[in-house]
Amino acid sequence: MKIERIDTYVAHNWMFVEVTTDTGLKGVGESTFFGFPEATASVAKGFGERLIGEDPFRIEYHNLSLYRAYSMRGMAIGGAISAIDQALWDIKGKHYQAPVWDLLGGRVRDKVRAMLVIPYGTAEEVAASCKAAVEDGYTALKVMVYQPEHHLMAFGAKVKDMVERLALIREVVGWDVEIGIELHRNMALGESIAAVREFEQFRPLFVEDPIPPDSVLSFGEVSQKSRVPMAAGERNTSIWEFREYVEHGGVHHIRPDVGIAGGITGTRKICALAEAHHQGIIPHAVPSGPVATAAQVQLGFAVPNWEVTEHMLQDRAPWTRAVKAIVPVIDGHWLPNETPGLGVELDHEGLKTIPVISKVPPTSLKTDGSVAFR
Repeated sequence: MKIERIDTYVAHNWMFVEVTTDTGLKGVGESTFFGFPEATASVAKGFGERLIGEDPFRIEYHNLSLYRAYSMRGMAIGGAISAIDQALWDIKGKHYQAPVWDLLGGRVRDKVRAMLVIPYGTAEEVAASCKAAVEDGYTALKVMVYQPEHHLMAFGAKVKDMVERLALIREVVGWDVEIGIELHRNMALGESIAAVREFEQFRPLFVEDPIPPDSVLSFGEVSQKSRVPMAAGERNTSIWEFREYVEHGGVHHIRPDVGIAGGITGTRKICALAEAHHQGIIPHAVPSGPVATAAQVQLGFAVPNWEVTEHMLQDRAPWTRAVKAIVPVIDGHWLPNETPGLGVELDHEGLKTIPVISKVPPTSLKTDGSVAFR
């Protein structure tokens, strides 16, 4: 079997790759470099030319060969490699008539739990969304505690608002629901340490990205001075970047994204690295499209230290127009199925109806007009 063609499709803020072989088998993959998917498509097309005529089953070789092609890093490179890698695993699963999780060693769990990401809003709106999610069967929620308007508030006022939000959420959902707190890289080192200490009383599963991902040493300082588990990694694109967070960052929950961190091949290695340090995996999966979500779920069934999968509702457009059928969440979980490969197929006609999101990069500002963290 040989690779005959690689096509790319940009829709919404997604970039999909479809690899076609000379036997007619096709595999799909997705980059989650949502800021500039066209850039990833350009890289994927270049990589695709190099792969024509190659054996699609040499997945490990192709992953490393593309990564070392120019020794360049970044999300456009990582996204293109990740999408191609997923597609090759999809082809291999279809050839052997097995789901990807079976090729990875078989299932280690009966179902993969979803952690629903709660959108921004007033404290009452967020609490209502949390309550509705629990009623729908979700046992894990991630709350965007840091709101856009917090950049314009004094430190004391915004911490007070965040604490009051968390108190209301706990009152609504109780203590049997796990809550992840998202600070989204919006705070400076000292500010985040003080804020996290106030969050301890709510017993969160984790606090994610309390500071920007610019310094592993700084992140380690936040971890050392906090008594809440830390989560990070969604901006990292390789096992080598993750190694520093795993070994020196004080991170307790590792957050790889299958759409930028080397696909299934790269993410599996990152999970093993974390497993060796008794760290759990809570993958970054928002705002992933339906193909990357399917790839995450395959990993979730096969990876021992996979804890819970970040998720946003996809049983609606544009997700349902991008593929012929999404991988459904039932009572807050994904259930295993025997569909070969990743279990999803692109809907080419549906993709034509999904506009590409405008690429005007947002930048948060402080009250004095200076650039805030994000």
